[in-house]
Amino acid sequence: MISSCIYNGNVTHKRFKPKEHFFKYKVFSLFIDLSELNELNDKLKFFSLNKFNLISFYEKDHGDRDGSSLFEWVKKNLINNEISTENIKVKLLCYPRIFGYVFNPLSIFFVYDRNDNLISILYEVKNTFGEQHTYVFKVEGQNKLIQNNCSKKFHVSPFIEMDCNYFFRILNPEQKLSVVIDQYDQEGKILFASQDGERSDLTSKNLMNSYLKHPLMTFKIISAIHFEAFKLWIKGIKFIKKKFKIKNNITVEN
Repeated sequence: MISSCIYNGNVTHKRFKPKEHFFKYKVFSLFIDLSELNELNDKLKFFSLNKFNLISFYEKDHGDRDGSSLFEWVKKNLINNEISTENIKVKLLCYPRIFGYVFNPLSIFFVYDRNDNLISILYEVKNTFGEQHTYVFKVEGQNKLIQNNCSKKFHVSPFIEMDCNYFFRILNPEQKLSVVIDQYDQEGKILFASQDGERSDLTSKNLMNSYLKHPLMTFKIISAIHFEAFKLWIKGIKFIKKKFKIKNNITVEN
């Protein structure tokens, strides 16, 4: 039985300063067990692995971004973080490609042990300059709510300074999905961002229904990013120039 699934829900952003700004739009994400990629490719209509289709998933969109095994990439990062890789299961929350195009501002790898206990989370953040930074966290205890803090190490928004901190709050994905990110500077909260969703089985029918509800989702995401940035600029919020270039950095967090 396939454990991978679909989450249909909403993405919400609220900026608090120096001027308030808010937007919300509907999305669907895949929650893919990496061990099922070939099975999904064989069983699902309209879906392909590493090749063009109506809906597809390319391994080169994540990890080392060279098309190599994402499972092995996760294992390598766990070993570097002294986290056990014995009998692990890795699931990835991300947007799929639609007609060959995707932009994932945030993808999340969830790593489980043999008893299905969550032992690590990898937050993979991308910007519109083609760059990527991954924050690796060890998860201890069996709390349903996972909370992680880290300093910002990657230029994402041209309207937020680098001297900030992230506070992640995530429910271990089950019937409902909840991902919340609060961003703070030294004077207080700057930004609230969230994604929520309701689970459905990853079948050809459900995949098509999700697509029909959001036929241009991946194009809408990148368009919305630029449109909302334009509105922030119109509001007079200071433009922050990117000070350095990276390609694919990783930091291990406590």
